[in-house]
Parts: sequence; structure tokens; C-alpha cells
Amino acid sequence: MPTPHNAANKGDIAKVVLMPGDPLRAQYVAEHFFDDVSQFSDVRNMLGFTGTYKGVPVSAMGSGMGIPSIAIYSWELYTHYDVDTIIRIGSTGALSSELALRDIVLAQGACTNSGYLSQFGFPGTFAPIADFGLLRSAVKSCERYGIRYQVGNVMSTDVFYGDPSNWDALKDMGVLGLEMEAAGLYFNAAKLGKRALAIMTVSDCPLTGESLDAHERQASFTEMMQVALDVAISCSN
Repeated sequence: MPTPHNAANKGDIAKVVLMPGDPLRAQYVAEHFFDDVSQFSDVRNMLGFTGTYKGVPVSAMGSGMGIPSIAIYSWELYTHYDVDTIIRIGSTGALSSELALRDIVLAQGACTNSGYLSQFGFPGTFAPIADFGLLRSAVKSCERYGIRYQVGNVMSTDVFYGDPSNWDALKDMGVLGLEMEAAGLYFNAAKLGKRALAIMTVSDCPLTGESLDAHERQASFTEMMQVALDVAISCSN
């Protein structure tokens, strides 16, 4: 049955979903990497596609911006469509001086200033982390292609235009980058016993002022997409 946010029927969506924030990036993945593509949803223009990659069924769907948005779409994918694995493919603003534009960040964990976890009634705090098998597969893929990457913690913030005064504190704690979705995805995966990984390309370096424009963010993150697809293939082995 379709949901209020997804027109797909059971069986239309693969067990593994690549989830960029931008629905046009999902369309880009489908058009440039998938065979036998079909579109399963365009509700609210949040495009979703299913195809095959090297003979393995894979889907791609946008998540929108922020934890509330990815939380809705990932929850429905996990609970209504029997999706086992969601791989976020997005962008991050680098805090680490060791990162440069277009480097890849593999989010081992995601700290957050969001109140999303409070609904689960979890006592104290909770550290949302990636699935280790997915993370290990992504590292192997990056090393196979010679892609520059770092593994570590990211900050999933609810505030895009925030006060930069706390960036130094995050950097001092080893946080690699700022983004807006990973923690929500990891919370849902933990709650539902599913698998998740966030793979992100450095789109800007707030501490230096370097950045990529909107078109480059939408269409040029092909190394990240390739790594995510390799991880998707590993799920079928």
C-alpha cells in the first residue's frame, strides 16, 4: 500500500536504497548507473527509482533536508516497504583541516543537537552509529579506487545557518564535518533493527570559505555514488 509520502506498492522498492537529500541526485543515480529503471514515486516531488546495478536490484530515493524529513522517508522504507539497508549519499561541510573539497567522509557515528531521539523514551543519551559491515565495505571500496576518505564522527545539526562559534569545539572533539541527516537515519535503523550508513562528499569547507556550487553538488559526486553502489552490491553477497 502507498503511504502519505510514497506512491510505491510492496515490491516496487529494492532491499537496499541509496538516499541522497536532493531528489534530482536520486534521478541522476538512476539515469547514469541503473539498468531497467522504473520510477516508483513522485509524491511531493521526492523522486524514487528502482533498477539493477550489475544485475542486483537497487533503489534510489531523495530524503529532503534535515532529520525530520529523512526520518519520515527512512521510517516508511524500513517499516512499510521491507527495506533492509539505507545508504545516505549526501554532502558535508568539512571541519577537519585534513579534508578537502570532494573528499569522502564515512560517518562511523553522528552526534546531533536534534531532539528527535526524545520520542523513543531512551534514558540518558544515545550514540547513533553506522552498521559496521557497511562501513567496512565502503572503506574497502574507497581504497580500491584510491579515493581520499576519512572515517569518523559527524555533526547532524538542525540548524543550517547556525552560529559558527561552536565549530572549534566540535573540531577539537574530532568531529569531521557538519551535515543534517545522518543521526536521524541512524536512530531509525537502531530502533528498527535495520542497517544504515552515511557516505558524504565534502561540498564546502566553512573554516576556509571554499565551496562547490549547487550544480556540482547535484551531479558531480560520482565517486561517492560508486562507493555506495559497491556497498549495495556487497549486501547481496
